[in-house]
Amino acid sequence: MLSISAVDEWQTAHPGAVIGLLELSDVENPPSSPRLDERKRETEARLRERYQGFTRQDFLSLPVMSAYERYYKRFSKTFHVLLQVESIVLKGKNLPDVCPLVDANFIAEVETLVLTAGHDVAKLSGLILIDVSREGDQFTQMKGSSKAIRAGDMIMRDANGVCCSILYGQDDRSPISSETSGALYVAYAPAGVPSETVDAQLRRIEENIRLFSPADIVERHQLLSA
Repeated sequence: MLSISAVDEWQTAHPGAVIGLLELSDVENPPSSPRLDERKRETEARLRERYQGFTRQDFLSLPVMSAYERYYKRFSKTFHVLLQVESIVLKGKNLPDVCPLVDANFIAEVETLVLTAGHDVAKLSGLILIDVSREGDQFTQMKGSSKAIRAGDMIMRDANGVCCSILYGQDDRSPISSETSGALYVAYAPAGVPSETVDAQLRRIEENIRLFSPADIVERHQLLSA
């Protein structure tokens, strides 16, 4: 099991924030999962029915969405999950097909609206820290571009540097791949997102994964609060 803790600076900079941690071992990650695909279609249909006729302002009035919007607005950014939900509801697009371990998170994310990253445990090194970004922090994003991180963002670090940022997403070192057998899901929730909602996100991810990996082992299901 990974060693994970939150630094004092994160708790000071983001009072009321919650980090959800779900670590799984012995997971299967097949090329595809018909049962998970069925859940995708059910989720898309449910979202379109739930949010029929919504405008962007309607979405932003949802309590969880509003909390993220306040966070992102501090950095003049738009909440990633808002754009994902809008694409499904307003543009008729489907959830992406990456791989089951990644897709299981996406399905849960658009339902709870809780921003969550997924990492390959084997690609993380040393002590894992929930931290706050500082001037000079940078990392290589999943698409391969180097990115300077704005100071004050909630981030995760390992021994090799920044692994994930709320504003800029995940690094290119630790993402889940077809070879992943141990996964860490990290849910980032700013002040205003109830801890119960973060916990529900972790439980939904686990339920989705059980559709194609029923024998996985839960190493950690934990909430860290600032």
